[in-house]
Amino acid sequence: MKVEFRKVPLNATKFEISSNSVNFLGNFSKISTKLAKLDGQIEGKCEVLCCKCGDELSLQLNEPIELLLSDGIYSSDKDEELIVVEVDDHMVDFDSILQSELESIKSEYYICDNCKQNNCEIDKIY
Repeated sequence: MKVEFRKVPLNATKFEISSNSVNFLGNFSKISTKLAKLDGQIEGKCEVLCCKCGDELSLQLNEPIELLLSDGIYSSDKDEELIVVEVDDHMVDFDSILQSELESIKSEYYICDNCKQNNCEIDKIY
């Protein structure tokens, strides 16, 4: 789902998209001519790899997401507490934001129950 940045409403508007077994839902609204705020939630199941043995495990997701969306390059004198996503071509691409967040989640280190129980100290090369 894509929305032109200039068409992002001032009032909070709901959105919901899905990718495989993951749902991304929440609200977004414009807070200035160049900034919008996204408050959302990523829910569902995501397959990740054990960093010890390489086996696939299913991760239950329930992640809150708070982002600032900037129409173009973002610069500010004050420190922002939220992550800022710079929007290309004046289009907010919710599918791209979801995929980026999923890749960030997958990049973490996860250990399967088998490796936890066996106290695996040696990583397999796979």
